[in-house]
Amino acid sequence: MSRLLQHAITDQALARPESVAVLSREAPLTYGELDAASNRLARLLRDIGCRRGDRIALLLPKMPAAIVSMMAVLKLDAAYVPLDSAGPAARLARMLEISGCRCILAAGRTGPLLHEVLSCAGLARRPLLGWLDTSVQWDAEPAAEFTSSHLRSFSAAPIAAANSDRDLAHILFTSGSTGVPKGVMITHHSVLQFLDWAWRYFGTSPADRTSQHAPLHFDLSTFDIFGTLGAGAQLHLVPQEVNLLPHKLALFMRESRLTQWFSVPSVLSLMAKFDCVRAGDFPDLRRVIWCGEAIPTPTLMYWMRRVPHARFTNLYGPTEATIASSYYTVPRCPSDEREAVPIGTACDGEELLLLDERMRPVADGEIGDLYIAGAGLSPGYCNDPEKTRSAFLPRPGGVDPQDRIYRTGDRARRAVNGLYYFLGRVDSQIKSRGYRIELGEIEAALHTLRSVRECAVVAVESAGFEGSMVCCAYVPAAGAGAHPAELRGSLTALLPAYMLPVRWLSYSALPRNANGKIDRPELCRRFSLTGLRPPEIMPVYARNLVHN
Repeated sequence: MSRLLQHAITDQALARPESVAVLSREAPLTYGELDAASNRLARLLRDIGCRRGDRIALLLPKMPAAIVSMMAVLKLDAAYVPLDSAGPAARLARMLEISGCRCILAAGRTGPLLHEVLSCAGLARRPLLGWLDTSVQWDAEPAAEFTSSHLRSFSAAPIAAANSDRDLAHILFTSGSTGVPKGVMITHHSVLQFLDWAWRYFGTSPADRTSQHAPLHFDLSTFDIFGTLGAGAQLHLVPQEVNLLPHKLALFMRESRLTQWFSVPSVLSLMAKFDCVRAGDFPDLRRVIWCGEAIPTPTLMYWMRRVPHARFTNLYGPTEATIASSYYTVPRCPSDEREAVPIGTACDGEELLLLDERMRPVADGEIGDLYIAGAGLSPGYCNDPEKTRSAFLPRPGGVDPQDRIYRTGDRARRAVNGLYYFLGRVDSQIKSRGYRIELGEIEAALHTLRSVRECAVVAVESAGFEGSMVCCAYVPAAGAGAHPAELRGSLTALLPAYMLPVRWLSYSALPRNANGKIDRPELCRRFSLTGLRPPEIMPVYARNLVHN
């Protein structure tokens, strides 16, 4: 029998049924309860007609029932499709259409949203509907096939698995450049390949208490959930309402006595900018891990100076390569705020390739396009063979058609010591006034300014001679005026004149997408709008606009 994602968690339930698995504002869920509840739900789903290979959507807030649902779907030999419970209805409807979901499991305040999603989705048949919330009653149309009260009549005995590890575990949707979301198919094998490496490298054990900060539809949550529960540790669900409140996040970390924190870097930056971390804080914290964006070096220095007892690790990798493909544990606190943090070297079973525009390897020290190969690669995009072919390519010079590489769209270089450095997106290298500019370099310089709490640099096409205009959106540090003229003056000591932003917008908080990352397309849209109107009638989301 193939090893599947749920097997490690079932093993933990057999070994320590009374140990706490999931903690939230609801009652703690033990490993025995998690195993029994997911067995009952799997049997119920089978009873109403769900079968092996079906796709089952999860429109669930971050709650123990969501973890139970993931386990139940896997035990049914199906694949789960987590949806953003705060997402726009039209986008969620498109995800249902692409994935062809047989059933939707919902809970919380999602009833009105679900009704709207089903109303605008062009589906051949209405999905089955299960309502898993005892605190909120489902009384809308369409009627639910079952509610959580029906679970009691089903056996908690395990169901025999028929899947192999090459079958799908879940489908995660990412943004598409055409506006249509892409469903990334992820197999049991790909996730387990990463987890086997992570359990060895980080030494996760039943004594650990780990955070679950990422949204459930974001691939960071896969490591949180299965990396924690497969090791018999405690998974602490970070309440949605404190996700972006830095002082409350710090309080949550202290009260939970977390041993591992994992999030996107912007969360760490937010806590640093609000000075939420005390010297020697979080005494139980042993690991701080980030992924999804480049961490500003000043943020890293802030954390390493205040939490010197923790180990700090940068993970890199797109959803299409399953959680992460490379890692770098920072050996010491950087001494210079301009010191770049590497994405490191490939995880076991993974391979990083730097190629030029003719798909030839580039020499150490040279910049190239970054590709990934190895066991973590997704089979491709759900029901979209054209996008799959354009992103997952045959390995140059390879003879096995199954030997593929994934085009990340990132640029990087490899140092002579073998470490890889992320240099930004291919589309973040622009040409302005005849100069080639890496937007990431401008952001790195801005992050060294104490008057800036947070920033993002984007490019907007201009009808004028300059080509692309460099634009900066920023949040001033507390008590700092941070007028654009002052920021521009400070940057002149760090950057050449042609790299200085020509448009500036001051925010109280930068816009973010559903995964908590800075929403750069939205910033581009807003900067484009500002070019169509004079500063005095700017919309309320911006406080300052300066054309230089």
